Amino acid sequence: MKSYVRIVFIVAGLVAVCGGCVKKEPAPPEKSSNLTGDYLGQTPPRATPELFAPGVVSTGLYERDVAMTPDGNELYFGLITGDDVAIVVTKRENGVWTKPEIAPFCDDPTVFNLEPHITPDGKQFLFLSTRPKEGQEKKQGWVYQDIWAMDRKADGWGEPYNLGNPANKDEPVNTDAPEYYPSATRNGTLYFTREVTENGRSRSLIHRSRMIYLVHSEGGRYGKPEILPSAVNPGDAQFNAFIDPDERFLIVSIANYKDNIGRCDYYVCFRSDDDVWTGPINMGELINTPGNNVASPYVSPDGRYFFFASTRRKQPAAAGQPGVGGQPGTSESARTYETIQQMATKPQNGNSDIYWIDASFIETLRPKPGP
Repeated sequence: MKSYVRIVFIVAGLVAVCGGCVKKEPAPPEKSSNLTGDYLGQTPPRATPELFAPGVVSTGLYERDVAMTPDGNELYFGLITGDDVAIVVTKRENGVWTKPEIAPFCDDPTVFNLEPHITPDGKQFLFLSTRPKEGQEKKQGWVYQDIWAMDRKADGWGEPYNLGNPANKDEPVNTDAPEYYPSATRNGTLYFTREVTENGRSRSLIHRSRMIYLVHSEGGRYGKPEILPSAVNPGDAQFNAFIDPDERFLIVSIANYKDNIGRCDYYVCFRSDDDVWTGPINMGELINTPGNNVASPYVSPDGRYFFFASTRRKQPAAAGQPGVGGQPGTSESARTYETIQQMATKPQNGNSDIYWIDASFIETLRPKPGP
């Protein structure tokens, strides 16, 4: 989890006063969002990015990181609010999407969990976690950044386990360095970010570890992680990469690069059948906007939509015109404490929101073959 973003949060206090009244039992929490249809019933975007599920997923809090099951019935996303860093889930049950709630494996508030990824076969759930391994002392904060996993069971996800490499301890996926943002291909190759320090130079680099399948074995093991070439790792700060399930392309976040539009941009790198990479290619001003940070790219399991997090801010509207969240805008001189509060609790307020766009544009960025 690279910290190129500033987290803004608001703490609200609630005071309840009741004098001379009969105590009533609290109403049971609503379990349904009343949303139906694919993608929480949202109208699919076309060639322009749209906020994803405003008021439900993109709410004005700091949201990022999308993952879906192959059948489209479970959607996970990341949430950061101060010292709360958790994965949120909503499920389609009997045709209706449940209200988003903290995922059950994120019930310990002292542990940070983020960056969910579900393998293309739907059998494994990968994520970043700071939970301690056996023998480690529990600590608050961005410590023990490792990739953890859960296997699919008949009744849901199994217990989390560290994605170490017990069959190959000399070449593990997880080390003492931070590892995060897992993304997997159909054949089991794992892509992830690892922070390394060489000769006093600190870098975050995209790695991959190919699955090695053993004869007469039901499973396999991860091979020695390798650093991807400079087409994917051109500088010191590339991180949080999504790999296409068929390894045709990789979308990566890169900061402090020569053609950044924002403070950090999304780039695409294309891979040939003989494992030659082309890139990085800036994804353009539709995706990357001036002054903004990015953190998490994702393409839906059906390949139709590109999801991405961005801290873009909607500019205040002129007086009487629709502004953030549909609220009437005011001029700069007429802003009030109330309008600031409204903006702070709506999407596009400078916190990270989740956007989506038709993914077909990605292939248009692929360089044309020469003569």
